[in-house]
Amino acid sequence: MQTASLSGLLETLLYIIAIYYLLKFLARLLLPIMVQKVVQKAGENFQQHYQQQQSGTAQQQDEIIYDNTAKQNKPRETKIVGEYVDYEEIE
Repeated sequence: MQTASLSGLLETLLYIIAIYYLLKFLARLLLPIMVQKVVQKAGENFQQHYQQQQSGTAQQQDEIIYDNTAKQNKPRETKIVGEYVDYEEIE
């Protein structure tokens, strides 16, 4: 069994700090490039969907269908709330 020493602790802390700053430096360099790629890919996907939508609507024929059977000129039903009661003030 090994015992903990001050030099081992300092060495471990030094490694942790070095790894932290290395990751921070790499993130500062690589993160903007990665974000740019993601935004570019999303823009391409939006453009592709837009073009598919435009070509799909151009291929469809314009057709308007009027459904007159649904409207039979029925009067609107009013909601029945209850009776009207007239109150008189008593003195």
